[in-house]
Amino acid sequence: MPIAPPRPASYDKAVALVLQGGGALGSYQAGVYEGLAESPYLPDWVAGISIGAINAAIIAGNPPARRVAQLRSFWEKVTSPPSPWGNWLEMTLPLFPAQRRRLGAASALVFGQDGFFGPRNALAWMAMEGPTSVYDTDALRSTLESLVDFDRIAAGETRLSIGAVNVRTGNFAYFDSAETRIRPEHIMASGALPPGFPAVEIDGEHYWDGGLVSNTPLQYVLEKIPRRSRLTFQVDVFHARGPAPANLSDVAEREKDIRYSSRTRAATDTVRLQHDVRHNINTLWEKLPAELRDTPEGRFLYHFGCVTTMDIAQLIYRPDECQGHSKDYDFSRGTMEERWAQGRRDAEATLLAAPWLAPMPPELGARTFDVPGEARRRAALPAPVAAPAPQAAPAISDAAALAARAARRARA
Repeated sequence: MPIAPPRPASYDKAVALVLQGGGALGSYQAGVYEGLAESPYLPDWVAGISIGAINAAIIAGNPPARRVAQLRSFWEKVTSPPSPWGNWLEMTLPLFPAQRRRLGAASALVFGQDGFFGPRNALAWMAMEGPTSVYDTDALRSTLESLVDFDRIAAGETRLSIGAVNVRTGNFAYFDSAETRIRPEHIMASGALPPGFPAVEIDGEHYWDGGLVSNTPLQYVLEKIPRRSRLTFQVDVFHARGPAPANLSDVAEREKDIRYSSRTRAATDTVRLQHDVRHNINTLWEKLPAELRDTPEGRFLYHFGCVTTMDIAQLIYRPDECQGHSKDYDFSRGTMEERWAQGRRDAEATLLAAPWLAPMPPELGARTFDVPGEARRRAALPAPVAAPAPQAAPAISDAAALAARAARRARA
């Protein structure tokens, strides 16, 4: 296996890991972290939304040597067949991947997932007003308490930030371990996607899944004051590009991919542009004469400048085939393993290329890289047309014949 280049001492940027929401697709994120865990780029800050918040909490709430094992414990638990016959079906029937995915999604809808969520008791639906969600998530609290050391998060070795939405105000909120003691309910709130999951109460307010407003915490990490130059690994589980749908299931999947990936791309592009502007404001400020600096406009401009530079390495889950509109609640074990393995491969390829080690152009404040995506695009290009072979030089006899003909034409 090729070895990634060592991290030079001159590349002293802090490292962040940003994880978005996507339900069962989150096993790709776990695979990405497994790839990073063996590199010199361990994150000092992990931020997540929805399933990304759960993965982020497991990472931040464990020592580096135990993180992959604890992630594995979580994903094996929540992909355990919830029904007596689910495991038997997956092991004994010759299931094709599409059949397995449909079975996994149907099983999750009917039975829920062990250690995560389950259907409500039938009596709950007989109450006057009824419940406010289809499923109950009490099991998730027990799972988090068994896999996450919340005292370790409070100690601050690895910073953790979790995004959620205030149900009453509609405002986005971040729970940051640098400012708040993180508890299991903060993680549960970030993944409380209605109407499937119930809102979670925290200090008198109710919160829903942060993905209702923003599916990526990238902007929060890069704009939080005080800023530091950072290398941020942004893991996306919805991809922008895809073929034209052939049926209604493909339509629903394509719509979901576009809806979430477009928001992530827009946020990433905005952050990159804003930081380029900050960087150039700082460069311009150094060239301004003192009389212009000491004006209201100059002082206003100064507060928008920034000396930091940002590298954003994107890792995007791109399955080789359509997986249907239910892919984000397909918790089948085989699909989880496939996604995990692809996440690790993509992380290893990105680390091997390490494009962030190239010098930062002076006019840029932020730059993005998509190593796996570029590799796929190059592979999809048509093979170059071979140039025609050069004609061989004429043999000596041919040359003599040509010379003789030329002499005859001259005499004529």
